[in-house]
Amino acid sequence: MKAEQKQFNCPVEATLSLIGGKYKPLVLWHLKSQPLHYMELQRLIPNATPKMLSGQLHDLEDCGMINREVIPEKPPKTIYSLTAFGKSIIPVLNAMCDWGTAYLDGLDIQPVCCPSQSKK
Repeated sequence: MKAEQKQFNCPVEATLSLIGGKYKPLVLWHLKSQPLHYMELQRLIPNATPKMLSGQLHDLEDCGMINREVIPEKPPKTIYSLTAFGKSIIPVLNAMCDWGTAYLDGLDIQPVCCPSQSKK
C-alpha cells in the first residue's frame, strides 16, 4: 500500500504529524537508550491506557520511527526499538528535555524521569 503524499505548510507541522500525539514523544524518549518490551513501556508511561499505548506504538511503527519485534516464546514478548529514522529525532527530544528542565527548575520542581538532566 502506497502512503498518501501529505501537504505541509510548515516544517514544524511535518514534524508534529510524525511525533504529535499524547505519548509518542515519551515512547521515543524511553527508546532512545535501549530497546524495551511493551510491558516496560507500559510501566514507564503509567498514564497511557493499553489501547492508547498500542495505538501510539502502531503509528510510530507505520511511519518508520520504531521497529517492532515479536519474540516467539510463551507468552510471546514484543520488543520495540528506534530505527535509524527514529534516532534522528533524538536531538529534538534532548532539546525538549532541556527546555522542560529549565521550565521545571523555574517552578522548583524536580523531574522524576531524568533527575540528572536538571540543575546543569
